[in-house]
Amino acid sequence: MATLATLGSISVLRFQKPVPPKTRPSSQLLGFVTSQLSGVKISYDIPDVAPIKPISAPFTPAVRPLARRVCPFTGKKANKANKVSFSNHKTKKLQFVNLQYKKVWWEAGKRYVKLRLSTKALKTIEKNGLDAVAKKAGIDLRKE
Repeated sequence: MATLATLGSISVLRFQKPVPPKTRPSSQLLGFVTSQLSGVKISYDIPDVAPIKPISAPFTPAVRPLARRVCPFTGKKANKANKVSFSNHKTKKLQFVNLQYKKVWWEAGKRYVKLRLSTKALKTIEKNGLDAVAKKAGIDLRKE
């Protein structure tokens, strides 16, 4: 079960996978051997085992923000700009999109659809129609 090999000035004790007796666990057996053979390097052949996966899962927030300040039809979002005072002092500010809640008649569904869209998207819908604009934006109106 155990073989003693000398490599130069270092003695190495190698174990083949021992079969532990029923009375003592293998950790107690190995502890006993290390205490008796002080100054001897012990190596143990352990077969390749799959890496242990962490117990914790990646963090996912419980509440997700529902309404962002982005128009789903045009993709317009906030613009970074400078607020310039009379003394020409520049301060960073955000220019948000003019988003409105609007009930728009959907001809194909024969009903009103409540949407949060920008005023630019509202003008585009009036010009091209709700179905064409929604199809171009990749929005399914049946879900809403």
